[in-house]
Amino acid sequence: MQIYSWNMLYRNKELDRAFDFIAQSDFDIFCLQEVPEEFLGRLQTLPCHAASRIDVERLFKNGIIRNFVVILSKYPIEAQGEIPFSDYWPLLPLRTRLFVQFMPSRFFSRINNRGGLYADITINETSVRVFNLHLILAQPAWRLKEFETAMAKRDPARPTIVCGDFNTLQKPHITPLNWILGGPLRDSAFYNRERTRIEQRFVEHELVNALFGGVTHPLSQSQLDHILVSRSFSVKNAEVLPDRIGSDHHPIRVEVA
Repeated sequence: MQIYSWNMLYRNKELDRAFDFIAQSDFDIFCLQEVPEEFLGRLQTLPCHAASRIDVERLFKNGIIRNFVVILSKYPIEAQGEIPFSDYWPLLPLRTRLFVQFMPSRFFSRINNRGGLYADITINETSVRVFNLHLILAQPAWRLKEFETAMAKRDPARPTIVCGDFNTLQKPHITPLNWILGGPLRDSAFYNRERTRIEQRFVEHELVNALFGGVTHPLSQSQLDHILVSRSFSVKNAEVLPDRIGSDHHPIRVEVA
């Protein structure tokens, strides 16, 4: 079984190439984050099953731009569910509000209606619960809280696959964002602590991070993007694909049996 995950970037300017890449991939499951609203309709023309939910609403002066999280499956989707995330804007300190206000809007804006998605997919007579998550770019404690909120939706009777952009920052040049975006200074100084903590949670949830140590986002030099699988799966291959196809994230792929 081939599993893909990709944050395709909501302002991606290479949508035709992105569509061809997705359509021509040998996927069984493909999870996408930051899918532009106009691109969602194109994905729904593919010969596969699809589930979607609003990833985030970006609030600009001239209107709202909606992005979606999407799960594509070559196998039937029995059911799907949403995982609403909290609105953290009222909790952000003044420094963060000013940062968002004065940064170019294409990089940062107010956001609303964030959430994740899961789908129950029948694969070779086995029902698997697949999660697609895009965790908040703010402070590590909030990201971990959102991950745990999603994991509360796990079904012990089903094997689990968790895909998505977790925004886990783990290098000293990028972790100052943790403080700028509302976290305590220690989240910047102890730059690898978030990675250590979330990996501990993966172990406690009996999930395997198939791409541990990989770099999926060149600017941050971090593994932002993940495909986690239950230990009942055997990981045969895992790779970060070289072509970003108009995104700031690399697509990732994992083969399991």
